Amino acid sequence: MSQRSPVRSSVRPRARADASMSLLTNVMEHSLDDGYAEAAARRSAAGLPRTLGSKLGLAAGLVLAAVVVTIGAAQARVSAPEIAKEREELIERVEERGSGVEQLESRVEALRQEVDAEQRRALEAGGGSENGELLRVLSGAVPVKGPGVKLVVDDADQADQGGGGPRESNGFSDSGRVHDRDLQWIVNGLWESGAEAIAVNGQRLTALSAIRAAGDAVLVDNKPLVPPYTVLAVGGAEQLLDAFWSSADGQYLKVLQKEYGVRADLSAQQEVRLPAAPSLTIRHAAPRDPADNKSTADTEKDTS
Repeated sequence: MSQRSPVRSSVRPRARADASMSLLTNVMEHSLDDGYAEAAARRSAAGLPRTLGSKLGLAAGLVLAAVVVTIGAAQARVSAPEIAKEREELIERVEERGSGVEQLESRVEALRQEVDAEQRRALEAGGGSENGELLRVLSGAVPVKGPGVKLVVDDADQADQGGGGPRESNGFSDSGRVHDRDLQWIVNGLWESGAEAIAVNGQRLTALSAIRAAGDAVLVDNKPLVPPYTVLAVGGAEQLLDAFWSSADGQYLKVLQKEYGVRADLSAQQEVRLPAAPSLTIRHAAPRDPADNKSTADTEKDTS
């Protein structure tokens, strides 16, 4: 028995009309990516609560927050006038205290001027003695004028350069600056050379004057000075020049010029004018009465 071969149909299945646009069809049918859909589902699950109790709790929380904010705003509105009033009172007190301080400062200045005037009158009262005039000059009670010398000292051109010299090892920040110790040496050298009166940048020096340093500033009687420093000295001009340059202080100034670049110019002047000292402090010393010494000794003997 012959075996029949299977019959193969020559009719093929009909293809879709959009078969050539499968990619576009896939995008239209699946417009939302699976990952995006999953994220949207999670956000929806974590959103507003679905139960009635949860919704009521959320509403109560919002109402409570609104009440707290409202109360805070009302309290701020009520306390604002009180704060403004306290601020105005504080400003008034500060202004009153400030005016009081100004009055006290004016009173102090007036008293200081009275004391200076009394001290000068006390010094002038000794004019009958042969040393009265010299006392007034040396104490700085009166302005003076006469022949003398003028010394201008200034920092080096490059005062910030470091040289590692002995000035730096003694605490000098740089080698080209003029410091208080330099002026002390110069002033003492002029006194030793025979100066009768000296002023630094218009500041009259007396036996009680002090030249100090405060940081990088040089103070003369607590008054800050700035370079260049002009030192005026009254006395015999030629004598002062020769004696100063021959002294150890004059040699010290020459070393500053040569080794550290400090600028200095010393010249003779036909007339030098110096003002009076701004303030004077008079101190008196008197011998003790021998009777007081005897009574003190007797007291010590009795208590021993």
